[in-house]
Amino acid sequence: MSRSTARSAARLAAVQALYQRDMEGTSLPKLLDEFHQHRLGREIEGDTYADAEVPFFDDVVRGVDARREEIDEVLSAKLAEGWSLKRLDKTLLQVLRCGAYELIARADIPTGAIINEYIDVAKAFFDDREAKFANGVLDAVAKAVRS
Repeated sequence: MSRSTARSAARLAAVQALYQRDMEGTSLPKLLDEFHQHRLGREIEGDTYADAEVPFFDDVVRGVDARREEIDEVLSAKLAEGWSLKRLDKTLLQVLRCGAYELIARADIPTGAIINEYIDVAKAFFDDREAKFANGVLDAVAKAVRS
């Protein structure tokens, strides 16, 4: 498996993990352990989860968790008038948070790669409308946080 495939799997898993944390309030150590032990690279209900780059998965999940307030401020500033983070689908919000985290904190990864990856993650859950929405928000975030 290529590094990029392992990173794509890590991004998808990070969105799922953060969604679970948001919905169930799972503690961060328990959440990471659960994904390490039972999700990443495992088969669940007939779906095989690709082997994810675990340190990258951990960085995104921990990073979004630690910097959530900062990330949410940046995202809120880039939503269209009348929109708030509370109005967004909970899964889409995690896609945006993960993408924003990488744009803010992972200068080692090119902007276009981050945005394209999270458009693909959005397409795993939604149709093109939400993927285009994610693209627009993350592009605006990128312009704000990367010069």
